[in-house]
Amino acid sequence: MPSSRLPWLRAPLLALLLATPLLASAQEGVTNLCGQLGNAYGPFDFRYDRDKLPIVIGAHFTPMVEALIRGTTALRPGGDIDYTLRAIPNHPNALLAMAKLADRERTDQPSGSRYTVDCWFDRAIRFRPDDHVVRMLYANFLTEKKRPDEALRQLEVVRLQLAKDNPLTHYNLGLLYFGLQLHDKALAEAHQALALGYPRTELQEKLRAAGRWKEPDAAAEAASAPAAAAASGPAKP
Repeated sequence: MPSSRLPWLRAPLLALLLATPLLASAQEGVTNLCGQLGNAYGPFDFRYDRDKLPIVIGAHFTPMVEALIRGTTALRPGGDIDYTLRAIPNHPNALLAMAKLADRERTDQPSGSRYTVDCWFDRAIRFRPDDHVVRMLYANFLTEKKRPDEALRQLEVVRLQLAKDNPLTHYNLGLLYFGLQLHDKALAEAHQALALGYPRTELQEKLRAAGRWKEPDAAAEAASAPAAAAASGPAKP
């Protein structure tokens, strides 16, 4: 999946402690089918409970499992990814691996998984609503599945409540908005990331290739022009 190449997976996952709403009401029916979060071991937060994770990862989320080559407790990897996500619901690479497995098997619920991919994201967001990485991964998944309205809801939670002054988050928001062809939003996030000192230029290049790039000063002037015209009133004859 393209999301595996997005920049946030190559950078440290920053912890943000802002509580946010649960999934939108459109997802409430899904939530009821996705099970409780309790587990014999865990559940643990991928960002903070680092001392609790190795026992799960070493036994169930090995490189072979992540690459979908084979499982550790069964021939196929689905059951081991399932266990990993029950113990560590917001493990980003495990969420990606489950989505890739579903894509490979052309099903919503991969073999060995007790839930659909939507459910695994639902559980991760219920577990830690403030995890912006999970929401952005889900938005990317929804975009790939041609569900843009749902993707946008997740991105707006990140933009309005979680991104704050994190330049990498603003940059990745811009990439995801661009994927939804929301070029004005992508441009605003590109400017925000630039203002916060983020050096990568791929988003800028994508916007330029689409004919939608504006330098920050030019964009600000363009935005202020209608307001200035309205304030000045109609021209005198």
